[in-house]
Amino acid sequence: MTELSQLVERVERLKGTAVLCVGDAMLDRFVYGAVDRVSPEAPIPVLRVERDAAMLGGAGNVVRNLVALGARPTFVAVVGDDDAGREIGRLLGEHAAIDPCLVVEAGRQTTIKTRFIASSQQLLRSDRETRAPLAQSSRAALAARAAEAVAACTALVLSDYGKGVLEPPAAAELIAKARAAGKPVVVDPKGGDYSRYRGATVLTPNRKELAEATGMAVDSDEAIVAACRRLIAACGIDAVLATRSQDGMTLVAADGTVHHLPAEAREVFDVSGAGDTVVATLAAAIGSGASLLEGAQIANVAAGIVVGKVGTAVAYADEVVAALHHDELALGEAKVLARDAAAEMVARWRAKGLKVGFTNGCFDLLHPGHVSLLAQSRAACDRLVVGLNSDASVGRLKGPTRPVQSEAARATVLASLATVDLVVIFGEDTPLELIRRLKPDILVKGADYTVETVVGAAEVMSWGGAVVLANLVEGQSTTNTIRKMNKG
Repeated sequence: MTELSQLVERVERLKGTAVLCVGDAMLDRFVYGAVDRVSPEAPIPVLRVERDAAMLGGAGNVVRNLVALGARPTFVAVVGDDDAGREIGRLLGEHAAIDPCLVVEAGRQTTIKTRFIASSQQLLRSDRETRAPLAQSSRAALAARAAEAVAACTALVLSDYGKGVLEPPAAAELIAKARAAGKPVVVDPKGGDYSRYRGATVLTPNRKELAEATGMAVDSDEAIVAACRRLIAACGIDAVLATRSQDGMTLVAADGTVHHLPAEAREVFDVSGAGDTVVATLAAAIGSGASLLEGAQIANVAAGIVVGKVGTAVAYADEVVAALHHDELALGEAKVLARDAAAEMVARWRAKGLKVGFTNGCFDLLHPGHVSLLAQSRAACDRLVVGLNSDASVGRLKGPTRPVQSEAARATVLASLATVDLVVIFGEDTPLELIRRLKPDILVKGADYTVETVVGAAEVMSWGGAVVLANLVEGQSTTNTIRKMNKG
């Protein structure tokens, strides 16, 4: 196994890696609500709808994961000439890192998966889809666009959801073209005949898919390895990475080497999209120069992160790094996160009906005044986010001799407090942009401010939030502490 420090370096190299993803685009819809009664018409729960959301699904979720890891994906897929297809185009347009190449096929139903959720539990899923093979013109257009993109990529992902995009001979043609160009190919397979993926670098079936493709038992380590070797021999592939839920993953290579990777998740909430995370991470890793084993180790960690989140989620690069350091950040229970990952955490809290509070400061040399402010802030909400000025920001605000402690040290001290649920370092002079990104329900500052002078107060109140002015502890400040130290 590779040392953790080396894997961290590998994760950092994912940034900017060009990955081509070809597969079945879908629109994932989520309808959230509450259930407090049973229908009088039938013995079924009645979902009182509170909100809904849409995001990229299927192969689109592979692309979302690539973006979260810092990679630069090109997405080649087919959609119908319908509202769902146009919504997929709009969602792709929200990510500047994605180069979308969508083929529009008239008369085709863009796949829509709608999940109905109450209290973080799925009640029902409904699907609208077309499984028919592509029209000849669509297949030709897709092949042409993929062929153009192969030259500029470092790896190819085939995300097969069985909706027609990768029906034979499409997958085999793409694999042959990529391998001829010296590019590795990672396949998330579908169906029982994996010979369509002949020549691929690595296949990533789950336990059930492995059993269906080989007709073999998969109830032990030895059985898993035997089934993987059957696939390698029958399909002429380099390796199989079998995902095994609570039992982790098994990587079997054509040269006979076997590696069993234990599961990384401490708690599993939702396995939706975990396979997408695996292929995205594995492809980005080997595309950036990592070995198959290194890629599998990083993918295993990333999968452990996403199953700890509700809904079709992604793993951010900084979350993967934190998990590799065996930090408590591994399953989204992060206490020090970058802005995007923090926004995702806040959204998950809000989806559970929790009230999110926010306060900010330099917190250089933590003193009783800070502790009191944080305690009062936490008392006003269910989860407290602390915006922490970066070292550069503190220097601009306080002068060249500050901060006394680095931002890493200050963040670590804050994260150790039970009253603090999340710490986000920001580099601007004020936390306004961070507040706009997180949209807290409660904004807390010391009583030496007025509501009118609190940065972000107008914004928080505009979306229905409240501003709280906390009582101050007299005579407590970092400046006074430093002055006393200098006198001593």
